[in-house]
Amino acid sequence: MKKQQVMTILRPVQDPFIHKRFVETDAIKLVEVDETTGKVTIELALSQLNQPENDRLKKELTNKLIQAGASDVAIHFTQLPEEQLKKYPQYQVMMSPLLNGEAKTTFLAIASGKGGVGKSTITANLAANLARLGKKVGIIDADIYGFSIPHMMGVTKKPTLQGNKIIPVEAHGVKIMSMDFFVEGNDPVIWRGPRLGKMLNSFFIEVDWGELDYLLLDLPPGTGDMALNVHTTLPTSKEIIVTTPHETAAHVASRAGKMARNTNHEIVGVVENMSYFESQTTHEREYIFGKGGGEWLAKELTAPLLAEIPLGQPNNDNTGSIYAKDEVIGKIYYQMAEVVINEIENK
Repeated sequence: MKKQQVMTILRPVQDPFIHKRFVETDAIKLVEVDETTGKVTIELALSQLNQPENDRLKKELTNKLIQAGASDVAIHFTQLPEEQLKKYPQYQVMMSPLLNGEAKTTFLAIASGKGGVGKSTITANLAANLARLGKKVGIIDADIYGFSIPHMMGVTKKPTLQGNKIIPVEAHGVKIMSMDFFVEGNDPVIWRGPRLGKMLNSFFIEVDWGELDYLLLDLPPGTGDMALNVHTTLPTSKEIIVTTPHETAAHVASRAGKMARNTNHEIVGVVENMSYFESQTTHEREYIFGKGGGEWLAKELTAPLLAEIPLGQPNNDNTGSIYAKDEVIGKIYYQMAEVVINEIENK
């Protein structure tokens, strides 16, 4: 086996934490090939040591090299200098207090397979009710193109600066960050992926969240680049999948659930929105979008059905889309928040 063959195998491989190729980070410190015995010795500098991902990386590289003709493989890992790591935004995100293990915050992502199922409404009302239950709560409006959380929470002011940190806006006892705060009026966002990714990273790095029990993330619908970026940024996260009762919506939502599983996120449960319309005069229920989508999705993902939320509007226009605790739908959201806390904290 030749050294050039080893380099060909190493060239496309990425650091498992900052997702940069080894050739970009100057991580390949040593490659030796004993052409007599066929033994290959490699030294790689990684952004993090003593992690399970490193063992998987070593196993994958060893298998590839042996398949390519190596008789024996020795791979050693060393630490990339912090001065070099600071150049990469991924490392800055990884080392932020929210993500480096310092903060005891539970990340709770709210996802859906498609738009228009009420995912943001679920996020806003769940957050408000977690706060009503005494939890310290924040929301990142990660639906970069379809941001709506500030409007739903009745927010009219902008975040402020304190030193070099952004202070999030607070409403209904919930701290909020959104792309909405950084565009003029209702202008559309026409940025491309990398620039949007930097904005999302800044929500983790540059915002002073203080102490949080829960940080909810209103994810973009579907399984595109922005949703994948959020999934890969968070080391561990819980997830709630939102659907409507319609069969097609539930099938599409199952893709979002499977994406969560593939990125090692735990599914807390399923919420079925727009489950029915209940007449205020006769109290009869009409199942406008059919029945059973949430139940089917819960079984498909082996997760509990957390709530079935009917169609409706809050009574008080001054609170945006947040239901009062004593409204019929408000009571459903409050009970759902209690179930979510029990599912996360008592397991």
